Amino acid sequence: MQEMVHKDQLKGHKAVVVGAGRSGLSAAALLESLGAGVRLLEKRTDFDVSQLDSRGLFNVEPVLGEHRPEHFQGADLVVVSPGISLAMVRGLCPAGQTVISELELASWFISEPVIAVTGTNGKTTTCMLIQKVLEKAGRRVFTGGNIGTPLSDHVLSGKRADILVLEVSSFQLQGCSGFTPHVGVLLNFSANHLDHHESEDEYFRAKMQLFARQGPMDLAVLPLDLRARVESDFRIKSNITYFAPTGRFHCPGLPGAHNQANMEAAMLACGFVDVSRNIFDQALLEFVPPPHRQEVFLQDKGVRYINDSKATTLEAMTAALKAFDSPIRLLAGGRYKGGDFSLLAGTLQEKAAKVYLFGDSREIFEDAWKNSADMEHFADLEQAAARAVQEAGPGDNVLLSPGTSSFDLFNNYQERGEAFKVAVRKATGITLQ
Repeated sequence: MQEMVHKDQLKGHKAVVVGAGRSGLSAAALLESLGAGVRLLEKRTDFDVSQLDSRGLFNVEPVLGEHRPEHFQGADLVVVSPGISLAMVRGLCPAGQTVISELELASWFISEPVIAVTGTNGKTTTCMLIQKVLEKAGRRVFTGGNIGTPLSDHVLSGKRADILVLEVSSFQLQGCSGFTPHVGVLLNFSANHLDHHESEDEYFRAKMQLFARQGPMDLAVLPLDLRARVESDFRIKSNITYFAPTGRFHCPGLPGAHNQANMEAAMLACGFVDVSRNIFDQALLEFVPPPHRQEVFLQDKGVRYINDSKATTLEAMTAALKAFDSPIRLLAGGRYKGGDFSLLAGTLQEKAAKVYLFGDSREIFEDAWKNSADMEHFADLEQAAARAVQEAGPGDNVLLSPGTSSFDLFNNYQERGEAFKVAVRKATGITLQ
């Protein structure tokens, strides 16, 4: 419980935080507020240590550069930021050392009920939809976790909410042993992050950690197409309900069958905490999805321009292609994370007028689609967007849905999406007022 956080709680204890991103800094702040001595490890040697002072972390010891076993000696607790391999960290730690995620650490100090959402695709949009519905129902909501604000910051704020809505990733769940949501939602599952996880099975088991400690008063919401796999390999003690898209919801901002599935999951989660269908439907009509997710940001001369930069997987790209009408001029490319893109060959033949490749993974796309689509490769996104704008005509959809991570040319998918919008506006001559 938050009221149990006091400055002497971990006095005399030493903690190591791995990663100085938003979650790592939040974990360090929480640990220091509890009285622990904190060492912060960050591989980037250009990390601006003045960020510690700006957060009031004057006693945190920063260590920059490659992590070494001696950095973990004497620590009572190691907290790992999302995206950093727990297996790598455990390999550097002494045997038996406690290694957890920031999510697990913060969960020790909350008392509010939690709706936690995981899945390969659609997590952020579904969390924000659930937040919208709950606020429409008059609830005080904190939304964070793997999006926006880390849970540790909520604990530190001392503010109370009626319910917490958390996006949780496989990376975070791998470092959890006590985190237990009142409602756990798995939206979908497909091969992803295989550059981080040892196998698809390990990735799936990380996702299923969401339900490992639930009890009979809790709810597990799972996709119907995973029912056989779940029931053969896992023992879930909570109430289980399965969902599939039915087409019964209307939300102008959420096109496509995949969003119908996400809305089904959101309705089940909200219904379990006593939100009516009427409130849910009202919230759908008002809901504005977050940017970079099938975002129609410009219509000009009969052409729609769609920013789906968050589509970093094959499945997300497939959903986008199916959500919009033909003909589609598809911009794709980036750092490959896994998936068999030849499975999209039929959809491309049906829907794509042309594919504009940019950045890394050219060979993967060209090999998968060589008999299915007209393709052209460009060194960067701006050149690809300019050619797509030049060749698009009335009725076309120019769609950025990369199917890969952004880390070849950009720092994150948000930067990539904004670069696409700038490139389109430059090529069309339409600037923001």
